[in-house]
Amino acid sequence: MDHHPNQFALLGQRRFAPFFWVQFLGAGNDNLFKFAFTVLVTYQLQVSWLPPSMAGLVIGALFILPFLLFSATSGQLADKYDKAVLIRFVKSLEIAIMALAGWGFIRQDVPVLLGCVFLMGLHSTLFGPVKFAYLPQHLSERELTGGNGMVEMGTFVAILLGNVAGGLLIAIPETGGRDVAIACVAVAVLGRLLAQAVPASPSTDPQLQINWNPVSETWKNLKLAHGNIVVFRSLLGISWMWFVGAVFLSQFPSLARDVLHGNEQVASLLLVVFSVGIGTGALLCEVLSRRHVEIGLVPLGAFGMSVFAADLYFATQALPAASPMGVAAFVAIGANWRVMIDLALLALSAGVYSVPMYALIQIRTQPTHRARIIAANNILNALFMIASSVAVGALLSMGVTIPQVCLIVAVANAIVAGYIFLLVPEYLLRFLAWVLTRLIYRFRIRGDEHIPESGAAILVCNHVSFIDAVLLMAASPRPVRFIMDHRIFATPVLGTLFRLAKAIPIASQKDDPATYEAAFAAARQVLAEGDLLGIFPEGAITRDGELAEFKGGVMKILATHPVPVVPLALQNLWGSYFSRIERGAAMVKPFRRGFFSRVGLVAGEAVPAKDVTPQGLRERVAGLLAA
Repeated sequence: MDHHPNQFALLGQRRFAPFFWVQFLGAGNDNLFKFAFTVLVTYQLQVSWLPPSMAGLVIGALFILPFLLFSATSGQLADKYDKAVLIRFVKSLEIAIMALAGWGFIRQDVPVLLGCVFLMGLHSTLFGPVKFAYLPQHLSERELTGGNGMVEMGTFVAILLGNVAGGLLIAIPETGGRDVAIACVAVAVLGRLLAQAVPASPSTDPQLQINWNPVSETWKNLKLAHGNIVVFRSLLGISWMWFVGAVFLSQFPSLARDVLHGNEQVASLLLVVFSVGIGTGALLCEVLSRRHVEIGLVPLGAFGMSVFAADLYFATQALPAASPMGVAAFVAIGANWRVMIDLALLALSAGVYSVPMYALIQIRTQPTHRARIIAANNILNALFMIASSVAVGALLSMGVTIPQVCLIVAVANAIVAGYIFLLVPEYLLRFLAWVLTRLIYRFRIRGDEHIPESGAAILVCNHVSFIDAVLLMAASPRPVRFIMDHRIFATPVLGTLFRLAKAIPIASQKDDPATYEAAFAAARQVLAEGDLLGIFPEGAITRDGELAEFKGGVMKILATHPVPVVPLALQNLWGSYFSRIERGAAMVKPFRRGFFSRVGLVAGEAVPAKDVTPQGLRERVAGLLAA
């Protein structure tokens, strides 16, 4: 059931609000400290062994290094211990690190500050697995996308505010170092106070034996993640998003100066636009997904990333040469608005792309090793960001311009996304279901809380059209394997679609005994693996819109695998383009009912296996049709 009307209402609940503000303050403090330090060694101090051109690279590398060294260990700790206890420990550690950093700022001691960069990277490494493993312990499946969206939005807003605060404070004449020191310690203390209100989050694997060897444990975590191929491909997909994001974030100063002819303020404006775009995209996910984990949004986000990265290249081609401009002069030029819109929509697409992937990983991973999977994700993210820096550096050294880098990234993103979606067709199938239920039909679902979020079950539904299975995919947050008439696989396009969905073909025992028995063997395997099985007990698509008698195949499956059976009813689909209405033919008259015609799905309460009969199921479905 819904606990709140939308994702913002979570900010009024103890299970989410203290955690949200703790991670918000942590991300903000990271960036306040790092940016103030970068400005200090770039503009204010002359350090012979750390030239300004290298400062940002060294600081970034030192911050990322702990993710490679300690993510595997932090993942184990988050699975073994109460996450609320770990959060309090990490925030106490932050106070100590920021006290040392404050001393470094006051003394302008660069080696001490570099050490603190590494330590803050360690702080973030310890917090990362806790952060993403905490959410599924306290949020339901219907809240998980919104909760992740809020965290993603909060992180990028905090990064933005941290950068702005760090730059402003360190620039204060004479007292800048002291002011930064006070701010860093104050934010850390406030975060620790809020951490006290984070509710208990019990250990998911208290018997876990910690392996302190980071190399062997890192390899073990990656193998563990690879055990679920959909999750592992999602980890790679998220890491690729960080690769793309790192390209643009690292090039904002150069893009502003060398391409857009703007000053440092223009570079900051680009960062603001990008951060707002990411946050907006993350928040949109709950609305677009109708409060489910909807991985059908991922192809939409990937498409947007490529389109707007490519348009950024074309938008910068016609810009005239100019002397360095401030923000007012920059926004007064109409052509620059296209650049800002491209950046905003690119970032928005990245938010739409990443949030469902994070939610998918959380919901599809076993709770006992969820934090270790998140740790594997952090390791991959770090590797991809390092690869991003190396790749962009190599391209720029070969004379490739920054706009050309944008175009190369756009093409590479399309290739990588296409490869991932071919390896895991579920993304494309869910995208098709999302388009069908949002842009072609007005699809309303009732009773979807009866579709189980975990465990084996059989879904039975009336059979009205060739796209019934696609609509049921859209209604279920989990994959559904359907048993379908073997003849539908010969239908152009739809046949390919159902093969991608790993639908199980079935023929009558009389016509093809081997296919008949193979279908039941495959159905039993689906249930044995704890997954959802979809059946249309009428055996064929209705030719008159009426509910036919239910066949007894479901009883044969329940005889060996007694699982709950959930009755479903598709409403108002008869008479649409995909149903048989004219001389028994379907798909012969496009837009027969126009756009956005109303279609519904009603789910009833699960029926225990011992109470199931074909006639009883038919009566339940008939009752749902009339509801």
